[in-house]
Amino acid sequence: MDSTARPSYISIARIVRARGNRGEVLAELHTDYPARFSLLHQVWLEFPDGTRECVALENSWEHKGRQVLKFAGIDSISAAERLRGSWVQVEASQAISLPENTFWDHDLVGCTLRDPQGRHLGVVTSVMRIAGNSQLVVRWEQNEYLVPMVRSICRQISIERREILVELPKGLMDLNQ
Repeated sequence: MDSTARPSYISIARIVRARGNRGEVLAELHTDYPARFSLLHQVWLEFPDGTRECVALENSWEHKGRQVLKFAGIDSISAAERLRGSWVQVEASQAISLPENTFWDHDLVGCTLRDPQGRHLGVVTSVMRIAGNSQLVVRWEQNEYLVPMVRSICRQISIERREILVELPKGLMDLNQ
């Protein structure tokens, strides 16, 4: 798959385990907009083996920082347990519009980092979120390093060019290898 291709699905949660005895599952959120679950009637499940299935979402509610989901046709603990590790996804066309200068994680993945002189500094492989602090996980040669997502470092982001212009503090690339 071309690493610059935009995904057709966006992951909004990951199923952690079965919950209760009526087929409900507990999911960790991967969205900044958990209220979106109350608006959804169907979602896609991407199973650990890569297969995908469209399912009707009967109900959802927040429970201790996670989302409880009830899908149509999943009515027992064993049926719910089959969903463990699956990603809950929506079609990319259902993405919520973001404010200016904010980006979806999946838009940043695959972007090339460049310094002000245009030198290649690696490619974003994922985004790590730690208590209000987002870090780009960047692969460069055989190593990975973290880049804080702050304006003083990430000077310009162009999703169209799949490029992020950065001014890295001295030693940052060596710090987390």
